[in-house]
Parts: sequence; structure tokens; C-alpha cells
Amino acid sequence: MEGVEVLKKKVHMISLGCPKNLVDAEIMLGTLAKDEYEVTDDPSAADAIIVNTCSFIEDSRKESVQTILEMAQVKGDDKNKKLIVSGCLPQRYKDELVESLPEADIFIGSGEFQNIAQILKDHREGKTEQKFYHLPTFLQQKETPRLISGPKHRAYLKISEGCKKRCAFCAIPKIRGNLQSRTVDGVISEAKLLVASGVKELIVVSHDFTDYGWDIRRKDPTAPETNIELLKKLSEVDGAEWIRIMYMYPDGITPELLQLMKDRPNILPYFDMPLQHISDGMLKAMNRKMTKAEIVERLNWIRKEMPDAVIRTQFIVGFPGETEEDFQELKEFVRDFSFDRVGCFKYSPEESTAGGRMQNQIDEETKQRRHDELMEIQQDISYQMHRRFVGRTIQVLVEGYSEETDLLLQGRMSGQAPEIDGVVLINEGEAEVGDLVSVLITDSHAYDLVGTIVKN
Repeated sequence: MEGVEVLKKKVHMISLGCPKNLVDAEIMLGTLAKDEYEVTDDPSAADAIIVNTCSFIEDSRKESVQTILEMAQVKGDDKNKKLIVSGCLPQRYKDELVESLPEADIFIGSGEFQNIAQILKDHREGKTEQKFYHLPTFLQQKETPRLISGPKHRAYLKISEGCKKRCAFCAIPKIRGNLQSRTVDGVISEAKLLVASGVKELIVVSHDFTDYGWDIRRKDPTAPETNIELLKKLSEVDGAEWIRIMYMYPDGITPELLQLMKDRPNILPYFDMPLQHISDGMLKAMNRKMTKAEIVERLNWIRKEMPDAVIRTQFIVGFPGETEEDFQELKEFVRDFSFDRVGCFKYSPEESTAGGRMQNQIDEETKQRRHDELMEIQQDISYQMHRRFVGRTIQVLVEGYSEETDLLLQGRMSGQAPEIDGVVLINEGEAEVGDLVSVLITDSHAYDLVGTIVKN
């Protein structure tokens, strides 16, 4: 009736796991927004509660299930409220998950999440189908709606889906499928829209940046989809002040890529390279395609060409068959190379992977000891690496008030990625969220820096 306000339906979204999963969640929100849904931070007020799950390792699966159960408590007996489980967990476990989680109403895999609005519409009209699975072949297009859920000054830019590698410890290809790259034009189109909306930092995510375009060029060798061409065009987007590349495997680091990163000031000197191990025996067992000598060569290229670059890596300890000699070699390597950041995972046996079927599994006590020893070494190194910034004035992107106290602002320098790295605590000066300011670093800790804003 004319003059009668139509109440919008409300959706509450919880996205777990990696930034790539977050992009999927934001596509769901964008799709639902076109169907007259609005986002609410209060799950009790929502008509639909979506838990976008992760199943990468055992801990992530436990977190996903626990979150689903918590949201089931919020839903209670309200038949009008729908609890939706989406993402990697239902894609991987399908019928098994439906049977074990009767609290949920709808299960949507990683190949069907883009159809969330139609699925909910069908349910409102009385359909009762619970399971929506398809091969994970959906690839974001120019017209795909997306609603950014985080700070307005930064956004993740997903350039591909799936993975062409077959590492022995990883189930991602089973869940997300083979590598599918977006076109350069499609990525640049989205980047321009994000920048026009106020985004200053574009964070490029995929399962391996250096493999970008391989699938397209395999069909058409003349196609422009290469990581070099993509990065060139991204760096030319007016207003893209920071471009951060995540997940660069060492086998794709080339002199041409390093030269481009040196030449374009808005491409941050930040290398996120998951090495996983350094022992040749472990690298072979993990089905990694490089030797220790080749990895060291690539790392030396970076340090020679870009001595101020921040290098972040991840290692796995406790992979089947890892000997004390392998682990000692890894510790010595970490000591000798002095990475800026190191993450360490205890190996989690994954079904349907080569590693999960291997003999010589390592006990949990040994995994924990090796994890703790490696991180103790790295904590001292991180502290020393941070000391080099004291007395320097660096550019910082302001994120807001400190999580510890509203008496301090906090931000990030180019060598700090959101969520996974430390921050710069600002104890003097004023700025707005999203401002890029010059900060004189006055103190450092193992993970954070401290400084004051100075006028340019």
C-alpha cells in the first residue's frame, strides 16, 4: 500500500578463516542487499544468521562448529529465523555435516554461496531443501555484487579461485577446486570501484599470486593475464595508494617481478611467502616444487634488490617423518636468515591428502615442543628486526583507536598486514581513520612499534 514502509529483512554474517573467505561473505551480503536485506550486528535481531565456515585445519573446523552451535542458541526455537552454514565446511563434509548439525536450517557449499538470495527466497515461499552443493566453479565477475564489511579504507581484492598446486598437507584443491583466474579487466574494474568508494589499500589475495593467469594462458598463450601485467595495471589505478600482495610462493619470484615492485612506489615492499620447511627431505615429502638452494636463491634476490623489504613466512612443524635433524636444520635457517615475521603451524593430518595417509605421524607433544622452540627463536629476531625502525620516519595508515586503550591511536606501516601482523601505536598527534600520516618511530617491541605523528 502506498505510504506504508516495508520493513527490510535483516541478516547477521560471521565469516571465519582467511580473507578469501571474507570476500565470499561480502559477495553474499551484496547479493542479499539487492534482495532488500540489511546487515545487523545483532544476531538476535536477524531473520537470517549466516556462519561462513573454514575447514583448513582441525582448529578451524572446531571454531566453525562451535560458532554454529552458539548461533543455534541465539536462534532458539524461532521457526522464522534461518541459520545458514556456508563455505568450506559444508563443501567438504556435505551429508555428514547435515546429519551432525540438525540445529542448522540450510547448508551451502563454496560452489553455491552466490545464490544465497534465491535460496532464502525459496525457503520463504515454503521450499524445504536443506543442501546446496555444486562443484566450486563460481568465479567473481564484474557485475557480481559485493558489500565491504570491514574498514572503508582497505579491502581485499581476490584475483583467482582454487589452486594448481598439490601440496601433500593441503586440502584446498579438494574444497576450492582447480585454479581459476579472473580477467585483468575484471580485477581492475573492481579495484577502481573500491578506490572510488574510499579504499586506499588494496590487498591482493589468492591461493598463489605468482600462478595468476596460468589457467587462462594455458588455453591462450597470448592472453594478457600474467601477474606482471595485473600488477602494472593495479599500480596505475588512480587513488590506490597502497597495494599489498599476499601469498607469493617462492617458485614464482622473478627478477621482473622484483623490478616492478621496486619501480612502482604504491606496490608495498612486503613479501608473504609460505615456505613451509627448508629441509630438502621435508620439501620433497610435502610435494613442494623447490629445493633449499632454490629457496635461498630467491630470498637472496629479494634482500639484494630490496634490502628494506619485509619478508613474512610460515612453516609447518611435525609433518610426517620430520626428524630432529630436519627440525634443527629449520631452526638454524630461521636464525641465519632473520625473517621479519614467521608464523608456525603444527601439522594437522587432513583426510583426502597425501600427508594424512603417510606413515611416521608425529605425536602432539613433539609438535608442540617444536612449535614453541621455533617461535621462541623468532620472537628475539622480530624484536631485533623492529629495532631498525627506531629513529626513522615512516608512512602509517591510521586504523583507529588502540585495541588496548582509547588514549592511543593505532595504524600500520607498509610492512604490517591487517589481522596477522603487529601495529604502530601512536602516542602523540591527531588523525582520522584512513589517513596516511608520517610517524617518527620512538620505540619498538617484538610485534609492535611506537611513534609520534610528525608534519610532512
